Amino acid sequence: MPIIKLQTTINAPVKVVFDLSRSIDLHKISTAQTNEEAIAGTTSGLIGLDETVTWRAKHFGLIQLLTSKITEFESPYRFTDEMVSGAFVRFKHQHFF
Repeated sequence: MPIIKLQTTINAPVKVVFDLSRSIDLHKISTAQTNEEAIAGTTSGLIGLDETVTWRAKHFGLIQLLTSKITEFESPYRFTDEMVSGAFVRFKHQHFF
């Protein structure tokens, strides 16, 4: 499976960055131009361990539904979300702070 690594330096307290990274509302704001919507599961606020969110979004020219679940959670140092249904065979997204 391909692995993509992205590192960003943010001058803010780790807890603030950790929580903003879990914010459904901030994600909706950041994708406003593509009309991405949280339509099931946790649809606002902060997503946490064992919670899911289903997004409806247009990717690759097609309307798609993608459901992710938070499978690992260690506040404020890391969390992992994994696709449980969607267009890809497998998708695992690890966040480290």
